[in-house]
Amino acid sequence: MDSNLREIPVQPIAFEHGLTRFAESLAKGQAKIVAIGSSTTVGEGNIAAYPGRLLSFLQLEYPNANITMSNKGIGSQEAPKELQRFDTDVIAQNPDLVIWQVGTNAVWQPPDQNPPSFEKTTNAISDGLIKLRNETQADVILMDLQYVPAVLTPAKKDKALAMVKAISDLAHDAGGNVFRRFAFMTALNLFDQVSFDRMVDPTDNDRLHGSEYATQRVSWAMKIAIVGGVDKARSSIAAKTS
Repeated sequence: MDSNLREIPVQPIAFEHGLTRFAESLAKGQAKIVAIGSSTTVGEGNIAAYPGRLLSFLQLEYPNANITMSNKGIGSQEAPKELQRFDTDVIAQNPDLVIWQVGTNAVWQPPDQNPPSFEKTTNAISDGLIKLRNETQADVILMDLQYVPAVLTPAKKDKALAMVKAISDLAHDAGGNVFRRFAFMTALNLFDQVSFDRMVDPTDNDRLHGSEYATQRVSWAMKIAIVGGVDKARSSIAAKTS
């Protein structure tokens, strides 16, 4: 792990909404997170995926709570197939917080892999957010695309930017939050001047998956955003009770 992550200047964009359910569960001493998505979630190669790293960070932040993480990632999947798993892999878990990493494969996957269309993907995200709102009490975070060469080619960049915007709009309309990974990694590259060679797994010929360094930075940024969401919820609850 690179130096002291607390001193890193680039920060994630704060969540729009407080994480009320997760904050209340932490206060009760027991909180469950379900992470669903594709290879970013389940892991790729020899690099440990973000959910386990995030759990370790949150356990250190909230030592008085028993926080569990259920990793329901499946490599190469996209929103339509992930939505089909919601009943068993998400709702049945009775989560307090759901992190849904989504959107990349619809942009990146070549035609011979039969990726879902942009419309099918965004419709599935919308339907999934409604389902989570109606059938759980969980706070919901969408994680958008990674900022990496694989989705920044001339043929893919416009679609990637459109997907990032669509995810933001869908979360806003549904009252959910977005972990803006694309913006955070853009800042790493442009402002912290972290090269793509350092941000991308050196064993990945597709230039799609994050390196050890990038995965750790993203996991730490997710922790900062979640802590901010918990603090926002606690402030709101305190204001109402006073």
